[in-house]
Amino acid sequence: MAEPVVRVTSAAIPLVRDNVDTDIIIPSREMTGTGRGGLADGLFANWRYSDPAARVENPDFPLNRPEYRKARILKLGANAGCGSSREHAAWALHQWGIRVVIAPSFNPIFFRNCVANGIVPVVLSRALLESLADPVTVDLGTMQVNDHPFTLAEEARAMLMLGLDPIALTLREAAAIAAWQEQDHHARPWAWLSPRCQAEAREGPEDA
Repeated sequence: MAEPVVRVTSAAIPLVRDNVDTDIIIPSREMTGTGRGGLADGLFANWRYSDPAARVENPDFPLNRPEYRKARILKLGANAGCGSSREHAAWALHQWGIRVVIAPSFNPIFFRNCVANGIVPVVLSRALLESLADPVTVDLGTMQVNDHPFTLAEEARAMLMLGLDPIALTLREAAAIAAWQEQDHHARPWAWLSPRCQAEAREGPEDA
């Protein structure tokens, strides 16, 4: 579970490049641990550092500029998060502090990984994206970026605003699920038998 995201106001990091893939967001060599931790320093490592091994910062890269070091919104180009399905890309962004990614289009897996990890993926046209002036406010209550509307599936919106992953969102309906199971158990008792018992029920009793 991530912390709820309802409204974010921040400078927006201008990295409007198309096809920023997951290996650019977090190079595979930066994934040295077995869990989610320790990924923030490796975020955009090949672009962020002039010497990635020594962690020598490239002063021209947006994340290293003083006005964006605490920014929570990132602007990318089309097909954001393409490439591999590695969830580490969303983890690294979240650990660095990003809570919103705005792009003209997203790779579908990266889009879902953002939602599942407390990052709001916002689709805006390139012209609108490039016209946004700081500070930028993304509001899930009104579904607007500054004064511009955007869309997001209701389930994704609920996950973000409540700070829930897909499993936790489903478990909010645990009582309804249990009630349905109880009703179905009485209506179709054979469906709740083990596979072996189902086979025996189909075959009938053995001949004496």
